[in-house]
Amino acid sequence: MAVPPASRKSMQSVARRNLDETGRAFREAGPRIRAVPRGGWIAAIREALGMSVQDFADRLGVTRATAAKLEANERRRTIQLDSLYRAADALGCEVVYALVPRQPLQEVVADRRLAILQSMQKRTQQNMRLEAQEVDDVRQQEHLRAQAELLVPDRRLWRKEE
Repeated sequence: MAVPPASRKSMQSVARRNLDETGRAFREAGPRIRAVPRGGWIAAIREALGMSVQDFADRLGVTRATAAKLEANERRRTIQLDSLYRAADALGCEVVYALVPRQPLQEVVADRRLAILQSMQKRTQQNMRLEAQEVDDVRQQEHLRAQAELLVPDRRLWRKEE
């Protein structure tokens, strides 16, 4: 059964709000949660537990060289997620994986809508300028944001401009 467009838009808006709440929590935590220990999380936690590389390897069921390579891959940011999950489990940890938007998704979508609408109305604005019917910038921005919400559907936000 197909979801009506209005309902889909509402669901997307709710999803954005929920993700924005999570993103806000991560952004507020700021540098505390983004600061990766110098040698990587795996090595830092292993060392804090007093666990040798060999003991870690034994818990993972791999060779010492493989365990050391796993730590090196994390430091280089080339570790595979499945390996990170296995390492976390061997260290008695959980992996917290998130993509944290730099700004709220509602703002990203509103800005994108506005950009699309501005592009669509470029010709009209030029004609108004030529006819000396120009509107002040603040009023124009308010009007464009309101129009963008009505005229630019979510599904059009990320398409290449024609």
